[in-house]
Amino acid sequence: MSERRACRTLGQHRSTQRKVPRGRPDEARLTADIIELARQYGRYGYRPITALLKQSGWQVNLKRVERIWKREGLKVPQKQKKRSRLWLNDGSCVRLRPERPNHVWSYDFVQDRTHDGRAYRILNIIDEFTKEALMIRVDRKLNSTDVVDALTDLFILRGPPEFIRSDNVL
Repeated sequence: MSERRACRTLGQHRSTQRKVPRGRPDEARLTADIIELARQYGRYGYRPITALLKQSGWQVNLKRVERIWKREGLKVPQKQKKRSRLWLNDGSCVRLRPERPNHVWSYDFVQDRTHDGRAYRILNIIDEFTKEALMIRVDRKLNSTDVVDALTDLFILRGPPEFIRSDNVL
């Protein structure tokens, strides 16, 4: 079979069969520098790394750095959520960490709308240690009396917790 016919069958251009691709002689050094910069600057992607390479004297294209970046499997890690402090400046504790079941319960409201635009609210009460949803109450309107009723029902079923946390002011 001729080269022309084989290339047409495979859908490749004939010039791809004649020239053997050669890597650049500085590819290994550039790859090592990219990996080192990615390790040193963990939150930088390939664009800032390209700028750092250019500052250090490399004459490099952004697309080349991106190709090496992907080939080496480099990724920018997801940004971690900032954790708030558990204490104030005077040393007093703000938030208590749960130590066992029924130690700390928390409740919160979630609000949404139905397809016809009518609002409804959801009262969620959870045990913070086990992450168990102790009660979920759904209604069009929920007020402080409904919260007290739900907590009273839970006190009868499970006994009262040592602490209850809420970000709502009743």
